[in-house]
Amino acid sequence: MDERRVWPPTDDADDLPPSARWYGTPAPPPRRIPRRLRRLLLIALVSLGAGAVIGGVVFFVLNRPEAPVETVAETVLVTDRLAGLTYPIPAGWHEGALAPVTGFTSVAVNDDRATVMARPGDKLDAADPRPALLKLAETYSRLLLHGDTIDVVEDKKVEIGGRTGHTRAVRAGYRDVVNQPAFLRVTVLTAEEGRSVVMLGLAHPDDPAARREIDTIMTGAR
Repeated sequence: MDERRVWPPTDDADDLPPSARWYGTPAPPPRRIPRRLRRLLLIALVSLGAGAVIGGVVFFVLNRPEAPVETVAETVLVTDRLAGLTYPIPAGWHEGALAPVTGFTSVAVNDDRATVMARPGDKLDAADPRPALLKLAETYSRLLLHGDTIDVVEDKKVEIGGRTGHTRAVRAGYRDVVNQPAFLRVTVLTAEEGRSVVMLGLAHPDDPAARREIDTIMTGAR
């Protein structure tokens, strides 16, 4: 599939929150943004996309020990009881901790290279989850990537762990010399009682290894 479009539209770019322009900064910052701050900015943006209630100040990643993980046959599993989901994480990844205000209920990270998050989703049409997926993918793409160009890498139906759903992956490009291309994948899976589970994967910079790791996590969900 070949979809290419310029983002954002010129008439509403100023309406975006400052944090949504994280990836699209036209000029180099005076110094490198600290790792923790970049991660906090990511969580703030995701909280906006998830429609979480924000009382003026977003409470970001909690400063607490990493959540316990389950190890089975040398495979590390993240168990998200609120989303009703368990997913594996590759070597080099670890489970993180999220503040409840983000809307996401679990997160796995590989330093600053890549992030995968999951959360319970809204009700959707199990026979056709694509419309709900497209709305989410557009929201996250606009808030997290803010690219000069957005190319659709993949858009297809999926069946993962006995759940049906839809996934969409995009690649953002930037005209400035500061930002490297970024990769975003959003997957929506059906859940009990007509509800859904949302998984979001982000890699910056985009590279084949990070893509494979994100795909391994999502396709291994149960």
